[in-house]
Amino acid sequence: MDDFKHYTVMLNEAVDALECQDGKIYVDCTLGGGGHSELILKRISPNGRLIAFDIDDEAINHAKNRLKDYSNLTIVKSSYVNIKQELKKLGIDRITGGVILDLGASYHQLTKGERGFSFSKDALLDMRFDMDAEFSAYDVVNKYSEDDLVRIFSEYGEERFSKRIAKKIVETRRIKAIRTTKELANLIIEATPRVKSNIHPATRVFQAIRIEVNNELKNVNFVLHDILDLLTEGGIISVISFHSLEDRIVKQIFKYESSKCRCNEMICKCPPPKIELVNKKPIMASEEEIKENPPSRSAKLRVVRKIRD
Repeated sequence: MDDFKHYTVMLNEAVDALECQDGKIYVDCTLGGGGHSELILKRISPNGRLIAFDIDDEAINHAKNRLKDYSNLTIVKSSYVNIKQELKKLGIDRITGGVILDLGASYHQLTKGERGFSFSKDALLDMRFDMDAEFSAYDVVNKYSEDDLVRIFSEYGEERFSKRIAKKIVETRRIKAIRTTKELANLIIEATPRVKSNIHPATRVFQAIRIEVNNELKNVNFVLHDILDLLTEGGIISVISFHSLEDRIVKQIFKYESSKCRCNEMICKCPPPKIELVNKKPIMASEEEIKENPPSRSAKLRVVRKIRD
């Protein structure tokens, strides 16, 4: 039985932004539950083509079944950071329609206990999107230096008690390896002062470790530049991000590439901008969607159009 659970955030908004056209090539960099892909396929059939990327076998198997009736879909088991190489293997040099990215972990990954993303269920420390990868949360927690732990908790989790938590982790693992989500969560609770908050004390650290394990922020930076190279004039990029760190990267790249001047010299010699912003401010989920799926309240959608090669 397929027990894959996934809520497609801003389904219509993100796909509407692509202005899908029959006959063009589109890429879904983050296939997930297949919601965005399915709507794209409905709009570009019969002659359009969709290439969808994912590294999670459970997501791929679910999507293959869900989208089995579409012959114009190619699912690639690979990270979207390999977009140039993978499209080249398929004989595709340029993306003529558009690209969608739905960043972050899926609902299925976060809620399936054995994947080790959450402290709500006890499981081995894992957090890999790609279950074939060797590097996991266990390696971060038990092998990173105290300074590196402080760095990732501060940068990726914006955790104000990073030093206390890192010190406690290092002290604990000298005696015994930290193996499970509950062990880590309890350790974080012990290491931090009690403060009034609706957020569990371990939330930010778990986010930081997940980002580190899967290279999430670095990957976003790399792929957006590659997509800009691959898109033809008129092509559209639609990006949904879920936390401020991802959104900041997307915003900065889009702002830079859409600016008329990037040199700040008296006489500007910058080439014309590559893209134009379709929405200057991010599009947010509707109140109706937030009621149905509360995590969507943090989602931000940014859209740009390629205007020059």
